[in-house]
Amino acid sequence: MKQIQISLSLLLLLLPPLTLSTTTPTLINIWPKPLNLTFPALPKSTLLSPTFQIHSPNHPHLLTSSKRYTHLLLSEHHHPIIPPSINLSSTSPPLQSLTITVHNLLTPLTHAVDESYTLTVSSPSAHLTSHTPWGAIRGLETFSQLVWGYPPRIPIGVRVSDRPIFPHRGVLLDTSRNYYPVADILRTIKAMGENKLNVFHWHITDSHSFPIVLPSVPALSTKGSYGEAMRYSPEDVKRIVDFAASYAIRVVPEIDMPGHTGSWAEAYPEIVTCANMFWTGPKGTAWADRLASEPGTGQLNPLHPKTYEVVRDVIHDVASLFPEKFFHAGGDEVVPGCWKTDPMVRSFVSKGGTMDELLEMFVNSTRPYIVSLNRTAVYWEDVLLDATVKVNRSTLPPETTILQTWNNGPKNTKSTTSAGYRTIVSSADFYYLDCGHGGWVGNDSQYDRQTGDGGNGGSWCAPFKTWQRVYDYDITYGLTEEEAKLVLGGEVALWSEQADPTVLDARIWPRASAMAEALWSGNRDSSGKKRYADATDRLNEWRYRMIGRGVGAEPIQPLWCVTHPGMCNASQ
Repeated sequence: MKQIQISLSLLLLLLPPLTLSTTTPTLINIWPKPLNLTFPALPKSTLLSPTFQIHSPNHPHLLTSSKRYTHLLLSEHHHPIIPPSINLSSTSPPLQSLTITVHNLLTPLTHAVDESYTLTVSSPSAHLTSHTPWGAIRGLETFSQLVWGYPPRIPIGVRVSDRPIFPHRGVLLDTSRNYYPVADILRTIKAMGENKLNVFHWHITDSHSFPIVLPSVPALSTKGSYGEAMRYSPEDVKRIVDFAASYAIRVVPEIDMPGHTGSWAEAYPEIVTCANMFWTGPKGTAWADRLASEPGTGQLNPLHPKTYEVVRDVIHDVASLFPEKFFHAGGDEVVPGCWKTDPMVRSFVSKGGTMDELLEMFVNSTRPYIVSLNRTAVYWEDVLLDATVKVNRSTLPPETTILQTWNNGPKNTKSTTSAGYRTIVSSADFYYLDCGHGGWVGNDSQYDRQTGDGGNGGSWCAPFKTWQRVYDYDITYGLTEEEAKLVLGGEVALWSEQADPTVLDARIWPRASAMAEALWSGNRDSSGKKRYADATDRLNEWRYRMIGRGVGAEPIQPLWCVTHPGMCNASQ
């Protein structure tokens, strides 16, 4: 096979037609696709002035964003693989400036903040208008994707009116199982902003490590992290939160508990049951009696008074470090076997106590403190829907509780919304980006097969979730109109059993881009038909542009398909 060598500059791009006049052959593309984008019947382009400026209101994050985009616009020199068929105007002067008008500069970055904007490009100036600074940042990204070439040029006569369908569009990154340096987190957040995603769900801790430094309980990180070089200091957290805000991205912290807390035992062994035991239990133990659902055992003991002293300090410090109003408290995969290894628990059970009561005891002792700090408690669906250990619905008031689904696809989303809970969708059947890479436990006899599928690769959630699988998911499928209103949005998730910085970009991108468009402007055209054929060509182009911006997104097709739009579809 001949190797095709292409300069990086050639692999930069702009994408196929959006909402254009039917007679317009223009290949200008924005990802995610705006709700409304119009061109004149005979579109023209003009050069971007070498002294181009963005005039921004005096808002710290918007000013930072404007400076960053000014530099990008003048230096990116993006060359689409299929150049836009827009002639350069011989009469229009170069575009000198973009003026931003924001109606309410004081609007804080919170859930469901107004991200709408309008953008008009005419010569010699362009105008961006929004209700909030966060909408203006979205509009700046759209403006940047309209620019291409060297010297840079931009179509004129363009108008964009845009806003997202879902207010919550996120990426979950697990930094406990494997550590990610701050630079990798920042690069991920940058790519999120360029895809108009707005929530970085930081699954900070788990049984494997406790990498965040908390002033009130420093031993959790000094003893529970992988080492001094693999910790996030308060200064690191502030840097990440501030950087994210300049991309209009909220950082939602997750401290998973009472399960997934084995790392806490390094500092406070008295409050953790079954820490550092073999995860399936002694040889011959039934799966129902396992100590954890994967290697890395340990659950906080709801019966030990010290538990709540430590948890209270953790919640306080995390809430102090993160201004975000959502506090994710985990609550998933609590297994009875782990608690039963503890004498206090066995005594509790012998007197008629149940596992459900233990979990309710923990939630009732911790959730009110989260709420008292002006936070909304977010839990994984397990806390309400688990078949083995769950709480009574009365323990979780819907007014101050959000549930995040990950099992059983639309079925569990139906269960949470029909119970009246606001819901974030992260279905493993569609949105888990770690699936399909095989199992990771050692000496696994599933692989010792000379015929057949080798145990489906050992991955519990195989197969690999392709970008089309992600793109085609309708997260309100099967819901009533009232239930659908409770779906806040969705998150793709990268759990890190088999991921670290070496594969980070390719595991997330461009599959997260697929969700970004589906949740921003939908995955259907104006007739209601799924638009995945159109999306294929556009995502190909966007993927190459992301590469030019320093994101190692994986390919979705051969380059030949990019240069022959539509020819690699399954059908015409």
